[in-house]
Amino acid sequence: MLKFSRRILLCFTVAVGVALSPLAISHFDDKEVLQSYRQSWFAMVATNFGPMVAMLKGEMPWSEERMTAAADQLAQLAVMDISRGFAPGADKGKTRAKPEIWSNREDFEKKMQDMRDAALELQAAVQSGDRKAIGKNIAATGESCKACHDEYKSEDYLY
Repeated sequence: MLKFSRRILLCFTVAVGVALSPLAISHFDDKEVLQSYRQSWFAMVATNFGPMVAMLKGEMPWSEERMTAAADQLAQLAVMDISRGFAPGADKGKTRAKPEIWSNREDFEKKMQDMRDAALELQAAVQSGDRKAIGKNIAATGESCKACHDEYKSEDYLY
């Protein structure tokens, strides 16, 4: 039975990876590599976090396996160093990143660290299986994302 569960989890993980690949590639623009890099990262974050929120709200069936896979992948993305996507000059071109990211770098990096911390706490909550803790940590992770979006993400693309 354990081998069967591992195979299902492995198949699910591979399927998610294959499904996410077009999302990551869809943002790639060889003229704006740094923007493409960070936009792809944000697309993968959203693709993992979105189903977690939907399960919590009852908009899709609750699945321990899917919740665990999404939390694990979100945590992996959260600890990934994406700072090169915000390197000097990456504010040029088609982007939703506001210029304040570069002028208020310390605050931006603190907000990114808050998101990392929240994602890791969410992963731990999911591993515990405590739905109340999972709900609390999904909300906290969402708030950490929103804090950065409110300050540093434009609703429309900037040129």
